[in-house]
Amino acid sequence: MRTILVDDEQANLENLQVLLGKNCPEVKVVAVSGNIDDAFEQVNLHHPDLIFLDIQMGKHTGFDLLKKLSEKTFEVIFVTAYDNYGIQAVKFAALDYLLKPVDPDELILSVSKAEARIANKINGEQLNFLLNQIKRTEPAVPKIALPQQHEIRYVSVDDIVRCVADNTYTFFHLSNSEQILISKPLKEYADLLKPQGFVRAHQSHLVNPKFVKSWLKEDGGMLLMNNGDKIPVSKPNREMVKAVLGK
Repeated sequence: MRTILVDDEQANLENLQVLLGKNCPEVKVVAVSGNIDDAFEQVNLHHPDLIFLDIQMGKHTGFDLLKKLSEKTFEVIFVTAYDNYGIQAVKFAALDYLLKPVDPDELILSVSKAEARIANKINGEQLNFLLNQIKRTEPAVPKIALPQQHEIRYVSVDDIVRCVADNTYTFFHLSNSEQILISKPLKEYADLLKPQGFVRAHQSHLVNPKFVKSWLKEDGGMLLMNNGDKIPVSKPNREMVKAVLGK
């Protein structure tokens, strides 16, 4: 995989190159860049398969580079020292990222996933989705990318009724009664959707409060959803769920 590294700190570039050399022989670093303008030229010159892209670079961000590039025929793995707004946007777009200092095992996994997406020619769409979400100037209901085997579904958060754990998978139940199975654990979505008001009622259940019809006193506490489904509320979560619902 022809790869470009973009980071404004030389030490980070050198460290990532060493890690890739030791752990990812399929990666061929064709260029490194310390700023957006140079990175733009390098991408147009080398036409990489993969870019490791720092999010915060002085006054600019990695997103600024993506906005300048008209064609996005490459995969991106974002690299950042902070789990901030930028990473939240990346997570909603179901794109890959690494936190500094980069862990070798996580690096290997991210490269493997990027290689699979490149082989299946799945790129560009998620990056455009990410940029569209970021450029909104007015508050809007966010959408979330749900990657499946043959497609990526973009779903409004307000249309998600609840999420249910199934081992390391998660079922998304939508307001139109559709169910979408995603090969990621519930915890990942619980963390991502918590700022959107979702509440973890039970180890296996994440609920959108707007679809809760009532609190049932049976079995120590259950949630009755608008569609008639009953969701158990675990004892440790009971007071927290009541507080969210204003009980």
